[in-house]
Amino acid sequence: MKSSTSTITEYSWDSPLLSLSPQKKPSPLLEKVSQAGFQKLSDLLWYLPLRIDKTPQLLPFREAKLNSYFRGSGKIIHAEIRPAFGRRGKGNILLYNGFVVVKDDRSQETLSLRWFNLYPNQKKQIESLDQIVFLGIAQEYKAQKQIINPQIIQDKDTGPFIIEYPTINKISGTQIKKILDLIPNFLWQNIPVTIPELKYDKKMSLNEAFKIIHGKISPELFTESLKSDAENRLIYEEFLIDQLKIQTRRKFIKRKPAPLIKTTPAKFNHYSKLLPFELTQDQIKVFKDIENDLMSGHPMMRMIQGDVGCGKTIVALLASAVTTDVGLQVALMCPTETLAKQHFTSFKQLLPNLNIELLLGSTKQKDKKILLAHLKSGEIQIVIGTHSLFQETVQFKNLGLAIIDEQHKFGVEQRLKLVSKGQGAHCLIMTATPIPRTLSLAQYGDLDISSIKMLPLGRKGIKTRITEKGNYQKYIEFIRSRLIMREQAYFVFPAIEESETTDIQNVKESCRKYKEMFRGYRVEMLHGQMKTEEKEAIVEDFRAQKIHVLISTSVIEVGINVPNATIMSIYNPERFGLSSLHQLRGRVGRGEKPGFCFLVLDKELPPESVQRLEVVEKNIDGFVIAEEDLKFRGEGDLFGVDQSGSVTQKRLANYLVHSAILEEVVRDIQNLQLESPQLIEPILENLAKNQKILDTI
Repeated sequence: MKSSTSTITEYSWDSPLLSLSPQKKPSPLLEKVSQAGFQKLSDLLWYLPLRIDKTPQLLPFREAKLNSYFRGSGKIIHAEIRPAFGRRGKGNILLYNGFVVVKDDRSQETLSLRWFNLYPNQKKQIESLDQIVFLGIAQEYKAQKQIINPQIIQDKDTGPFIIEYPTINKISGTQIKKILDLIPNFLWQNIPVTIPELKYDKKMSLNEAFKIIHGKISPELFTESLKSDAENRLIYEEFLIDQLKIQTRRKFIKRKPAPLIKTTPAKFNHYSKLLPFELTQDQIKVFKDIENDLMSGHPMMRMIQGDVGCGKTIVALLASAVTTDVGLQVALMCPTETLAKQHFTSFKQLLPNLNIELLLGSTKQKDKKILLAHLKSGEIQIVIGTHSLFQETVQFKNLGLAIIDEQHKFGVEQRLKLVSKGQGAHCLIMTATPIPRTLSLAQYGDLDISSIKMLPLGRKGIKTRITEKGNYQKYIEFIRSRLIMREQAYFVFPAIEESETTDIQNVKESCRKYKEMFRGYRVEMLHGQMKTEEKEAIVEDFRAQKIHVLISTSVIEVGINVPNATIMSIYNPERFGLSSLHQLRGRVGRGEKPGFCFLVLDKELPPESVQRLEVVEKNIDGFVIAEEDLKFRGEGDLFGVDQSGSVTQKRLANYLVHSAILEEVVRDIQNLQLESPQLIEPILENLAKNQKILDTI
């Protein structure tokens, strides 16, 4: 193979990975790595090590520091290697565990070395040794220092750094490091930057950061502080790439022409009068935002965020009405059939003169065929449905507005796929899970965001209480008192039936229990394993007040609107995310009666779990809960798809921990767009072309 000291200038970071192979015979290892997604040399740059440390000097055993790398040498004075019973390796080979005591070359002290799951060749290597040089992390066991699975060093000159890369596709980190070492040295001096002349590079260049992280600098210069600066520079770059992709998508969507949908005060007043209630000031303001978008001549990409029951759907209904007025069609996509049916009923009641249809996965084939034909011909003005709407068989004559409810249940690709069914169609997104500012920058930077915080007039609010075993009986008596007042209750459980592996409460057993406890009242259960017709009948009977207590899983989190239901009891609430608890709570308090939410515990919880639940108990503001939820659960998969390419990589950037760097990236991009548009515009154009960001737009 070509040496890493090569100065062959035909290499570039865009060179194929396989170019590191000998000219006549491709390396099987490189071929395997390439198949795992590493196509170009530059792909290896972002395959970041799990850790990098200076190789320690050979030291006396007494100087071994706990939880730090230690390199020592000595004479083996005791060795035991025995079969690891029950453990088998590749090819069903018997594995071994080893225990070795080493006497220090520099003193009379000893140190224990332990290996687990040794292969026969490793066993043979250890047994052949009299003297040993080893490297590993010192730990303590029964007040004695030891090293687990140390590396045996063949010679005393190891390399300046200990670098541990993650394994991928069964390719060891050691092999990955060997491949990185094949990259010519001159390339490490010329690593391409995303945006030239970036102000951030004055702190540390991207080139320098990669060299530090991959150990391509002099060990004398390496410090923990320098490594931290290098990591921050790479975090900045990760955020920069993400934000450029978001800005590219936003820029090119806004560049497209879109149907001009003109509205007038007379139209707004006409449709407002169809509503059985007055709009809040927030609803009017958000509709004005939408109105401006529809009349801009460019595609609207707007998100409405607001708590459960704040009236987002009514604003979407008004936007749908004015869209159909100019002869364009509307599609409203929901995550569940229950929610789609609820919207369908509301739209039909409030817009009786429009042709509105429902398209679900459960729609009969014969009915679906007719419906698809009417959509294509333009006879259907508004279609409401689930994932079925973005299937290839669904075609519109002139889709003008795509509305997506509960955006967090769908991915970016699904959103764009539905919008692409119309020429420059407008897109309106609704979410009852408020988006913290950090996430709005990270995930929804291509969207304009409007918020509804005011609840409709007449709402009495919701009180929330954590209910423990000590006050369980008092809680049950309160439920009875509300049932006597002809109110209804939801009891939500995390599981459908009993499990051998968990001790959580479940729907089936609890339904039997509460039927006995609430004799004289109708108690029924609802869960995802029931047939569609059965679920629909239960929901309809609950809505008609024929069922008094509904024992359910979280399938009722969205899509059920029963104003007479005033009690939400959530059992084993520690099993739910804070946003889910808030969404479930939003099922009650929707009418003129106050709502009550009980978080029912059946055992003592750790302090941190109680602290989580207290966030919901003490806060009714979904925006506050969303921020706290994000802190507890972490950022998760923000984008829904891998944002870095096909290679699985260690991502340093975390939107919670590094929010200050994210804010800096956003400011820098905004400043560049204002001060040096000639610098950033070609980058966005090239990114759109190379990253295929616009394929689904």
